[in-house]
Amino acid sequence: MKPRAHILPVIIISQFACTSLWFAGNAIVDELTLKTGLGSEIIGYVLSSVQFGFIIGTLVFGLFMIADRFSPSRVFMICSILAALCNFLLLADTLSKWTLLFARFGTGFFLAGIYPVGMKIAADYYQKGLGKALGYLVGALVLGTAFPYFVSGTSLGSDFTLVIKITSALAVAGGLGLWLFVPNGPFRKPSAKLSLGAGPLLFKLHSFRQAAFGYFGHMWELYAFWAFTPLAVQTYNEISGSELSVALSTGIIIALGGLSCVLGGLISLRTGSRKVAIISLIISGLLCMLSPLLFSLPVQLFLLGWGLWGMAVTADSPQFSNLVAASVPPELKGTALTLVNCIGYAVSIFSIQLLSLLSETIDVTYLFTALALGPAIGLIGLLGKTRTKA
Repeated sequence: MKPRAHILPVIIISQFACTSLWFAGNAIVDELTLKTGLGSEIIGYVLSSVQFGFIIGTLVFGLFMIADRFSPSRVFMICSILAALCNFLLLADTLSKWTLLFARFGTGFFLAGIYPVGMKIAADYYQKGLGKALGYLVGALVLGTAFPYFVSGTSLGSDFTLVIKITSALAVAGGLGLWLFVPNGPFRKPSAKLSLGAGPLLFKLHSFRQAAFGYFGHMWELYAFWAFTPLAVQTYNEISGSELSVALSTGIIIALGGLSCVLGGLISLRTGSRKVAIISLIISGLLCMLSPLLFSLPVQLFLLGWGLWGMAVTADSPQFSNLVAASVPPELKGTALTLVNCIGYAVSIFSIQLLSLLSETIDVTYLFTALALGPAIGLIGLLGKTRTKA
């Protein structure tokens, strides 16, 4: 049964709109620094609190099997409204460190009912070609991540409150749109009862374990790369005397990852998700190691190298989700995706905090080599003996 033509576009647009909340705080980090009185450590705080909220959210959603027991479209809609409200707290007249962390934590918590639930909804509609569908979906997430930087890098960015207002309004509209136009999918098999032990049991499945550990390595690199790309551009400007727009350059580099997610999804139809993931990890791992050299290149080659890295670091993300979804029973897809996201984002906090610490102690040009550990772990996981083909 082929889904109706509007289903995938609506899921994609809604995912884009709601995930624009993710980096809204990072896009206005200079203004938040002034409001809170924090120093350079705020970069790590602002994103890590979102990641931590997302981790706790996915634990709660996974433990209670929310996406498998209740209508995922309704869960998506409710969480989009609550996440937008948390995002709006950043506009409070007096913003303390703890208010900032609470607002970002809350946004991350309710994003747990958006990103993995959106993938669950796609899996409920697409059994064949899920890698392609998830390529579009994760591409939308990447564009949503880049969107606040685009707003900040244009004339609208002169009023930082517009970044928060626009992303909050988008999230509410995206959640309502998905709820109104995307009913439960034909392949949805709701769980009839709560099973608190379902998550840990999934790791007994070899194919699930293989995909999961590949994803964890990917996540060590991804969000730390995104979070510290503005610092990389700023450092390049200082070294070369260039005048690249930090916000706009960051937005473009992150947005290129959306394109690679789509391309990776299309390629996966012919090669399989596993090969796309392996190639992406190899390329991004090499760029981690070669990153110090990029700072000595002419501006065009620096942007080309960082843009290629921005594509490689995301191209495997939807393919890991496809591998995870294909490795578990249909009634546990939502739980599996949520659990893997939970652990993956926990991993990302450690890499973000590591780079935050190292940025104050070592030359920034060598900072990104620490991310090579992620692709290495991911490749070790994926290149193990394969018992099932995805």
